[in-house]
Amino acid sequence: MRPAKNQLKNLAGARKATMPEFVPPQLATLVRSAPGGDDWLHELKFDGYRMVCHLNRGKARFWSRNGKDWTEKFPNLSQALKNFPVDTAILDGEVVIVDKAGRSSFQSLQQSMGRGGSGKAPAFVYQIFDLIYLDGYSLARVPLIERKTLLEGLFGAGKLKTDTGALRYSDHVTGNGAQFFKQACEYGIEGIVSKLAAAPYESTRTKTWVKTKCIKRQEFVIAGYTPSKKDFPGFGSLVLGVYEKGKLVYCGRVGTGFSIKQRLELQKKLDRIAQPAMPFAEKPKDPGLRQTHWARPALVGEVEFTEWTADGIIRHPSFQGLREDKKPTEVVREEAE
Repeated sequence: MRPAKNQLKNLAGARKATMPEFVPPQLATLVRSAPGGDDWLHELKFDGYRMVCHLNRGKARFWSRNGKDWTEKFPNLSQALKNFPVDTAILDGEVVIVDKAGRSSFQSLQQSMGRGGSGKAPAFVYQIFDLIYLDGYSLARVPLIERKTLLEGLFGAGKLKTDTGALRYSDHVTGNGAQFFKQACEYGIEGIVSKLAAAPYESTRTKTWVKTKCIKRQEFVIAGYTPSKKDFPGFGSLVLGVYEKGKLVYCGRVGTGFSIKQRLELQKKLDRIAQPAMPFAEKPKDPGLRQTHWARPALVGEVEFTEWTADGIIRHPSFQGLREDKKPTEVVREEAE
């Protein structure tokens, strides 16, 4: 059943508050292995766009992690949320495209973004894993396990299926983190996110939420492109970097993972922000950069790769797509703790 106002009033940690305009999302710290113990909840790591959704009497607004209003990009989700059983709420989750096997795909999501999830494009799915605010009460100080119980109850109150449709409840397992991670990797999932069951919601990167990845994958700043030596349309490879102590440093190049259309579109984007000067703090030693077309470091791309070399270069990279929800200056090398 939908929780009554007096139930929220008596909920430990809940406090009466006006719904804020924007709540920065809580972020997870990368770790080498999933934590053990029954005080941790483990969820699948989704491969999409992190979105905090504000609901006010049936009207939805989607905010990206850096505070941009993305509501118009997801019309099918706004329609689906009209009947969500709340007056006001703030939901936290991930917008994804799901394949027939139930796996989320960032490349499929990229292909659907320009079409708004309509027409021949697969419809967007909102995987909801947290409830931050509900009907006049902030739930940020309420333990995670109780927030998730309330969230799952709302799905039941609205007679929404938790694992099908445009809105889906992100379920979890308690304990057995290592086994859950192993199964996620075997199934082809990017990784898992582990969360302390008793922890509050904190709008920063924390160690009460940690992520464990099956594959190495992260965002990189695009600093320009090299011309093609094989007559590929667009370019040969993108030049990548990350920020270290406020300075952009070179991390290698990526030349695979693009469609012809992507190559042409990315070249146009980079040509519009072209600059004569190299944006790196120090000149890279890579001789393949001699004919590089440099660009202002304004675009962020997600890249999958096998490993980092000792001198900070990525090996066997494959481009996954642009990340419009990430600021270039936030992009650093992710190292597991």
